[in-house]
Amino acid sequence: MMREHKSISIADQIFEKLEHDILIGKYSRGDVLTELGLSEALGVSRTPIREAIRRLEQENLVEEIGRGYSVIGITIQDMLDMYEIRIKIEGNVATRCAENISDEQLNELSEILELQKFYIDKTSRDGSDNSEQIKNYDSRFHELIYNASGSKVYSNMLISMHRKINKYRRASVTKTSRAEQSYNEHMEIYKALKAHDPVTAAEALAIHAKNARGSISALEE
Repeated sequence: MMREHKSISIADQIFEKLEHDILIGKYSRGDVLTELGLSEALGVSRTPIREAIRRLEQENLVEEIGRGYSVIGITIQDMLDMYEIRIKIEGNVATRCAENISDEQLNELSEILELQKFYIDKTSRDGSDNSEQIKNYDSRFHELIYNASGSKVYSNMLISMHRKINKYRRASVTKTSRAEQSYNEHMEIYKALKAHDPVTAAEALAIHAKNARGSISALEE
């Protein structure tokens, strides 16, 4: 049963759960969701279910088919298109970030990188599965950069893309070699931002996005 939280409504909780389940592949493309079925499964009334589904429609993750809502999800081509958009616009984000990032934000980026490296090394050392932690710190690294650019438009767009390709990104970071490469690329981005060098920061972020796209594409081969 979903429980009301002070800072997030029940509809928001349901949306986040369904969005997450769709993006990680719990619901496959073509699966049908119904208000009644979700209401019974989650133990809530149909009103917040209806609101959550409306938001999923707006995100193009489901579509109404009369007897319910068919899951659309994210295809490999959708994901590759999102990476193409990232490659084209993250240069602008990096430029703005290099100009605007504060010492406090740089310190936070450094802390994120230390934790990312800790979990990568832990995976290599004892073979434990730390993919969720690695993925989360990867997301935090990028989100901080997007926010530090000072553009809400860029930030909202790029954070949304990161969330939508979550399934593929998680599969990618389970490969220790790619996780280590990603960390090294993050370090190059961080160094450029710390030097407030917009040109090098833009180049480093573009290289990172291209390599991420390549590693994700390889998973589908």
